[in-house]
Amino acid sequence: MRLLLIEDDDRIAGPLTEGLGRYGFTVDHVRTGTAGLTERAAAPDLVLLDLGLPDMDGLDVCRSLRARSAVPIIMITARGEEADRVVGLELGADDYLAKPFGVRELIARIRAVTRRAGAPAFTSAGPPGTPDPNRPPSGAQELGSLVVNRRTREVHLNGRHIALTPREFDLLAFLADDPGTVCSRQQIMDTVWDPHFFGPTKTLDAHVAALRRKLGDPGWITTARGVGFRLTVPGEPVTSEAAG
Repeated sequence: MRLLLIEDDDRIAGPLTEGLGRYGFTVDHVRTGTAGLTERAAAPDLVLLDLGLPDMDGLDVCRSLRARSAVPIIMITARGEEADRVVGLELGADDYLAKPFGVRELIARIRAVTRRAGAPAFTSAGPPGTPDPNRPPSGAQELGSLVVNRRTREVHLNGRHIALTPREFDLLAFLADDPGTVCSRQQIMDTVWDPHFFGPTKTLDAHVAALRRKLGDPGWITTARGVGFRLTVPGEPVTSEAAG
């Protein structure tokens, strides 16, 4: 998936580009709004737009991008005022992420935005040694006796097909992206449901309970009390640190 990052601060752009690259994204970085709007820029699948640009206001860049394209836009900025968020969203931005933020949170927002926009879902391979590095090109990821195939959206356990609802599959696939690492309730809700989901969070607990029943062992999905959930292979030691 190709991203266009419009950010003038190299202290932010450099680590961000490197971090996204470890998750399989291709990032084209420009430092000005003018460069972001130029026709020479490769057509991106999604735009990450800073509002504090040196040559023009990022809101004007957002307006210009939306006037000529339906490309998803996520604003990333240090501006925290509600007015900026509202104006940006009214101009056509799809989401708003305030600095500072983590790469995992940004990736969750990217997935949610592309899903809402109807674009093909991006499945990150993740940085080496974090998500399963042995996932074959077919999209099948093996976690002990559990096989999650994102391409076919099928799950097998001990060679037996496990029937999941679409939301149950999305939840399992999200947790499997980084096995052993705790995913916060908010991260899960933002990605598997929607950043603007206003229903009861108990729906997450209900889906976790359903997955545990279908997998036949509650040890597959463990609870980090007060934080969230993680996917583990029953019987294997947990070594990853909790994600913030």
